[in-house]
Amino acid sequence: MNTMPSDSGRVFDAPSTNWVYRILPRPLWPYAQLARWDRPIGWQLLMWPCFWSAALAANTAALDGTASVGRLVLHLALFLIGSIAMRGAGCTYNDIVDETIDMAVARTRSRPLPSGRVSRRNAKLFMGLQALVGLVVLLQFNGFSIVLGILSLGFVAIYPFAKRFTDWPQFFLGMAFSWGAVMGWAAEFGSLAAAPVVLYLAAIAWTVGYDTIYAYQDREDDELVGVRSTARRFGERPKPWLVALYGLTIVLLCLAFALAGAGPLAYLALAAAAIMLFYQILVLDIHDAGQCLTLFRFNGMVGLIVFAGLAAAFLVRLV
Repeated sequence: MNTMPSDSGRVFDAPSTNWVYRILPRPLWPYAQLARWDRPIGWQLLMWPCFWSAALAANTAALDGTASVGRLVLHLALFLIGSIAMRGAGCTYNDIVDETIDMAVARTRSRPLPSGRVSRRNAKLFMGLQALVGLVVLLQFNGFSIVLGILSLGFVAIYPFAKRFTDWPQFFLGMAFSWGAVMGWAAEFGSLAAAPVVLYLAAIAWTVGYDTIYAYQDREDDELVGVRSTARRFGERPKPWLVALYGLTIVLLCLAFALAGAGPLAYLALAAAAIMLFYQILVLDIHDAGQCLTLFRFNGMVGLIVFAGLAAAFLVRLV
């Protein structure tokens, strides 16, 4: 059974050596846990589609001589801050909606709301503060990007309820988490094109894949409380599904690169990312919760490799 000291101030599935517990005063720990600052992989996975899109747009802009390294760096900095703020706001919202469910699941009952360390009122205030930071970041972009950013809130609002009415809540997570794939392009050009739309679809497939692996940690508890997921849908045979999802991710990324005119280094990085994705499928043991969490986190490196390839291709074009 998953247990931990009631006075530890930690949540069960977060690393106890995280900077949150070494730097922040103890009264702030529950708020850091609500925002998942102690689990940075979440904001990283939200950030990578933004970075992919910004770097892909920079590759295209370099072809017509309008690219700017300074503008790309500024956009990346804004997306970094926005990803941390909006992932934190989204997680806080999710915890408010799921408080009753979290109390029934071993891995999540130590979270701040079900454990009583934060009141619902304070959680809502904290969510609003994080959303305000996200809004300030959004307002730094062009008008088209601002409208796009506001539209994403519909997917964010629906996602926590998806597990109650569909076996595919990971798809709704993908639509919300992958929105940055269109934002980076919009920030550069003030419009959309086929390349970022295809990139968005690739990021959705990627998200469904890695979050399915994550969901296998909770499959037994989810069955008990009636929560639906792709892990329950795929059952004991997730690997064919994951091959299809990760395969679709690679194909769509390749198509997005081609549509945007990305340089050769982007494709080399994509090949490396493909190997990393299919390695996850090869070694996956759905009955080992610790391994599922490790493989889920491994996708942060996948996102970094794809971005590094696009960034390198862009910089080579400028030389």
